Amino acid sequence: MPPIIDIEALGFDAGAHLAVKLALGQVPVGCVLEVRGDGEGWQGPLAGWCRSQGHGLEFVVADGRPLARITRGSVQAGRWRGASATGAIDPAAHGAVLPTAEARWGLAARGATVEAGSPAFAFRLNRQADVWADSAATLYAEAVAAQWNADTAIDWHTPFELPDEVEDAVVQIMTYMVENENAALVVPARFLGQLHPHFREVQALLAIQVADEARHIDVFTRRIALKGRQPGLSTAGGQTSLKTLVDEPDFSVAQFLLAVLGEGTFVSLLNFLHEQAPDPVTRQIARLAARDEARHVAFGMAHLGRKIALEPELLARLGNAVEARFDQLAGTSGLNEEVFDALILLAAGSSAPADIARGYARVQELLQNMARGREARLAKLGFEGVAARRLASLHTRNFM
Repeated sequence: MPPIIDIEALGFDAGAHLAVKLALGQVPVGCVLEVRGDGEGWQGPLAGWCRSQGHGLEFVVADGRPLARITRGSVQAGRWRGASATGAIDPAAHGAVLPTAEARWGLAARGATVEAGSPAFAFRLNRQADVWADSAATLYAEAVAAQWNADTAIDWHTPFELPDEVEDAVVQIMTYMVENENAALVVPARFLGQLHPHFREVQALLAIQVADEARHIDVFTRRIALKGRQPGLSTAGGQTSLKTLVDEPDFSVAQFLLAVLGEGTFVSLLNFLHEQAPDPVTRQIARLAARDEARHVAFGMAHLGRKIALEPELLARLGNAVEARFDQLAGTSGLNEEVFDALILLAAGSSAPADIARGYARVQELLQNMARGREARLAKLGFEGVAARRLASLHTRNFM
C-alpha cells in the first residue's frame, strides 16, 4: 500500500503544498504518494504544482472522496555528483563538476535543484575539458589571501629623486606596462561572460585575475604621474601584437599565448624591474605585480597540462598558433625601441657610458632569461627540445 496523507480542508495555496512536499520527500523516485482532501478546488493547484516539479499525477475516487495519486518524478535531476578533496570525481558525493554543463542549469548554484521551465542560458564555454584546471580552487584561495591594497602596500611618499633621463625611462616602461596589462585584463574578462557558472572555481579565478590586472594598471599609472610626468609612447607594433591576443576566440589558445608565453615572459620582466629599479616605489610595484602574474601563469599551465593529457593533438594546434602569430606580426617593429632603451637606462641608473654598458648587458641577459623561461614552460607542456626552443624564439618581440 502506498503512503497516504490527508490535507483535510487545508487549501493548496494556504500551505497544503508544504505537507505534500514533505511527505513526497520520504517517497523514493518512481513510487506513489496518495493525497486526500476535503477542501474545494485543491486538485487544480496540485496538478500545476506536480507539473512544475516533474511529478506524475492521476485522480481517482475512493470511498466517495477524490484521491490524488502522485508518482514522484526525478525532482533531483538538477543535482549532480560531487568531487572529493583530491579533485577526483566521486559518484557518491554531491556537487561534482560534470564534463558538460547543461544550458538549463543557467545561473543556478552547482548542486541546486533546477525547477522545470527555467530558461536556458547559452554559455559557449560549457565543457569542463575546455576550461578546467584541477588547481583552480587552490589558486583562487591563494589569490584571495594575497590581495594587496595599492594605497598601503606601496610607500608612495618615500622621498627619492632620479636623473631626468632615468625618470623618463621609468615612465616609458610604466606606459608600456599599462597597455600590456590592459590586454591581460580584457582577455579573461571576455571569456568570463562565456563561461558556464557550473565551473565556478575557474569563474572566480578569472574574476580575481581581472581584479589583479586592474590594480596593476592603477599602480603603473600612478607611478607615471608620481613626478608630474605624462605617459610615454605607445607604438602601432605593440598594439598590433596585443590585438592578436584580444582577438583570439579559443580559450585554451588564448591561455597559451597570454598566460604561458606572454605573462610568463612578463614575470621575468617584472623580476628584472624589481632587481634593477632605481627607486623604492618602482621596486615595490614590480615585486607585487610579479607575484600576481605568477599565479596567472600557474593557472594557464595547469589548464593546458590537463587538456593536453586529454587531447594530445592540442600540442600541434598550440604550436601552429605561435607560428601563425609570428607570421601575422612579421611586418611589425616588435618591441618599442623607446622601451628597449628605457630598460637599458633603468638598469644603468645614469647616462654615463660605463653605466649604459652595464645596463645593456643586463638587458641582454634579461632577454636570454625570458627565452629560457618560455622554453622550459613549453617543454613542461610536452613540446620536444628542438620544438620548444624554436617556438620560444618565435614569441613576439613585444614580450606579451
